[in-house]
Amino acid sequence: MVKYPQYTIVLVNLDPTIGSEIQKTRPCVIISPDEMNQSIRTLLIAPMTSTSKPYPSRILINENSYIVLDQIRCIDKSRVMKLMGTIPASNIPHLKAALKEMLVD
Repeated sequence: MVKYPQYTIVLVNLDPTIGSEIQKTRPCVIISPDEMNQSIRTLLIAPMTSTSKPYPSRILINENSYIVLDQIRCIDKSRVMKLMGTIPASNIPHLKAALKEMLVD
């Protein structure tokens, strides 16, 4: 059984989409906690993009990659095509703070 740890980057087929939803096959960051990822068949993911403006809901993780928190989705694990690595540990506090500001505060 494949494990899907939080903050792992996975390649995900996001199609079909509707309207302004982010589309195509692209890297995404798993943001759901490990406890959920081990227990249920879905994952909460945030897509990544190489082209973005510096919106508060976009987290820059290197010179050409942004995590798009305004496009969070719940996906079935069958959409995951492959594991690609993890985001740098130095980006995790910024990601968590942005999620908290968007969803909690």
